[in-house]
Amino acid sequence: MGRKRRKFTGSFKAQVELNALRGGRTIQEIATKHNLMPTQVSAWQKQVFEGMADVFAKGESSDERKSEFKELDAKIGRLAVENDFSLKMLQL
Repeated sequence: MGRKRRKFTGSFKAQVELNALRGGRTIQEIATKHNLMPTQVSAWQKQVFEGMADVFAKGESSDERKSEFKELDAKIGRLAVENDFSLKMLQL
């Protein structure tokens, strides 16, 4: 019978990869310390590097949205002023 498949939490994976990113130890040493296969540690490391750009990209889209909201807020303000002015002119 084969081994049961283990499931790892995201926090455990992050802890292992943080140890790997800090350096000072080889992937083999890290894998042995956490009772993992070195290929698993390498696969997680690859995922970290591929997903790292997304972490910073989310911040950019947030900044873009903030500037868009500011522009829309300013436009709403201008339209409200124009609307009030038009209503006052119609009442005269």
